[in-house]
Amino acid sequence: MSLNAQTNHQAFQLTSIGIVHSCYQQKFGIPRQPGLVTEATARIELLPPFNRLDVLDGLENFSHIWVHFIFHACIQDGWKAKIRPPRLGGKTKMGVFATRATHRPNPIGLSVIKLGKIYHEGKKVFIDLHGADLLDGTPVIDIKPYLPYADIVEDAKGGFAPISTVTRPVVFSEQAELDCQSYTLDTGRNIRDLIEQIVSQDPRPAYLVEETNREHGMQLWDINIKWQAKTDHFEILRLEAATSL
Repeated sequence: MSLNAQTNHQAFQLTSIGIVHSCYQQKFGIPRQPGLVTEATARIELLPPFNRLDVLDGLENFSHIWVHFIFHACIQDGWKAKIRPPRLGGKTKMGVFATRATHRPNPIGLSVIKLGKIYHEGKKVFIDLHGADLLDGTPVIDIKPYLPYADIVEDAKGGFAPISTVTRPVVFSEQAELDCQSYTLDTGRNIRDLIEQIVSQDPRPAYLVEETNREHGMQLWDINIKWQAKTDHFEILRLEAATSL
């Protein structure tokens, strides 16, 4: 994939160096920041001519990396000058450059993510990620090491999002518990904890946060999770085999 990023004076061509394979199969359910859902698994597959281990020499000594990527599922929607951030209840507008909205003039994303194993399978080279907030199929345009001495700003201000999102309790129905156990036995994936971490942060759009008892669906890997918002908690109802997107 290549993109032409047009400025007043120049056009820059960006080439994908890799592609993301993620548990998130659709935008709904992806946490609004990286690192919030520690059970989320993903990996970057490096693409030719970058699919070689020598381009990663030394990276294994870092705990986290900066991943630069393209919001590929939002390109067709264009961008807006003013955004309604979910942290403000979707009622107050902010300038797009004061937010981390996905709909941007240039659809470039940036996430700091915990680094996992670096390895190859045949001629393919992979980088495991922990706590990623990346949609399956996301094009990666660059990777850089996270430097604690330079990247941590002790006295930084958080603007309209000074603290992390407040979570709510999540309960599982008897059927959902059985479904999670069955899925984990079949795949080895700890889907129960993953579901709990995602839903506890309320992935619903702002215009739905006042509704209760509405059934929501959220696809992780090949499973569709059905859940509801209650007055003071969320309830996971059941897990179903996902249909094709």
